Amino acid sequence: MSRFLVQRASLLVNSFKNVSRVFLIPVRNLNLLEYQSKLLLRDSGVSVQNFAIVDDLKYAPEVLNKFNAAEYVVKAQILAGGRGKGHFDNGFKGGVHITKEHEKLLEIVKNMLGHRLITKQTPKDGIVVNKVMVAESVDIVKETYVCILMDRQHNGPVLIASPAGGMDIEAVAEKTPDLIKTIPLDIYEGITESIAKEVANFLGFGDKLLLDKTVAELRNLWKLFVDIDALQIEINPLVETKDKQIIAVDAKISFDDNAQYRQQDIFSLDDAGEDDPREVEASKFSLNYIGMDGNIGCLVNGAGLAMATMDIIKLNGGTPANFLDVGGSVKEDQVYQAFRILTEDAKVEAILVNVFGGIVNCATIANGIVGAARNLGLKIPLVVRLEGTNVMEARKILAESGLPILSASDLDEAAKKAVAAIRQ
Repeated sequence: MSRFLVQRASLLVNSFKNVSRVFLIPVRNLNLLEYQSKLLLRDSGVSVQNFAIVDDLKYAPEVLNKFNAAEYVVKAQILAGGRGKGHFDNGFKGGVHITKEHEKLLEIVKNMLGHRLITKQTPKDGIVVNKVMVAESVDIVKETYVCILMDRQHNGPVLIASPAGGMDIEAVAEKTPDLIKTIPLDIYEGITESIAKEVANFLGFGDKLLLDKTVAELRNLWKLFVDIDALQIEINPLVETKDKQIIAVDAKISFDDNAQYRQQDIFSLDDAGEDDPREVEASKFSLNYIGMDGNIGCLVNGAGLAMATMDIIKLNGGTPANFLDVGGSVKEDQVYQAFRILTEDAKVEAILVNVFGGIVNCATIANGIVGAARNLGLKIPLVVRLEGTNVMEARKILAESGLPILSASDLDEAAKKAVAAIRQ
């Protein structure tokens, strides 16, 4: 499991029933940019507005001159929310712009492309915008919300719909739960015509023409959901236009990493350019790394142990620099690579190793620690707490290494020693 965060999609169903409940689940690795999701939707027969991508200013005029609309939407393409309220490193405000003036399109694109966009969800230095999407605006009469997602509580897919689209769906669920409809789906039957009609009427698309179009859109969404092994397809908003069209204006799609072998074309779209380079480097050695803002590097085996380690560091007045899980089948070379990645972070002033040997042999970890410390010329304090399989042999290896390794008998003692080592 790559990281533990509160994943918005899986909170949806639970928040509708009890908004105070929080569930921690692993976030999947693959995320697509908005325009990539729109391409998938369009290829599956779901209606989206006309759009194009600009990724090179040299060709921008040629791309933009193909448009001839009354209004345009220009969106910076990064994997972060809050783009509209963000700002760029060149002072330009907003990663989402709407304009009726075709001649302003190039100016807006120039202010976005190649510059760093900073939002509430990006690192403090922002993310470089390498692609800008320009789309024709649609004349919206009504905004609704539709989402298909795999939900553990229902042991399968559910369809969530609301006539209150274009806004924070969790807030809708909290304040007006009657505006949310949740329908468990049979994995084999999916969104049947009767379910689609029920949802279309709930969304307010009861007019015969709109109903038929909504039914088609919903059934195409289900087909896409199954075809691409999606965990979530969220359309917010799904809109009605003045000319009686039903269009998916914005989409978010997440995928099951376990299906990568079946979805190689989609996974080839993945771009690690926005990822923390330490995460990318760690993944090469089957290590799970998440960078944080502290100064105590954490090396553990198991996600639960990682979270407990970080918590106890905080309780003892320290701040974790990372979440680094070496897994249960770790080898000595992986321990070396883990140490290398930790020590390359200038903010790390001490390392805390907390390993419980079940599948993993503590002696393997100990040999890896000693080899890494020697080969890397480790200069910062190293605190090690080992427990479990072959722990006595492991402790002997550490003790006889001649290295200034601080041993600890339990996690609390280890955290206290790591914090104290930095303060000395």
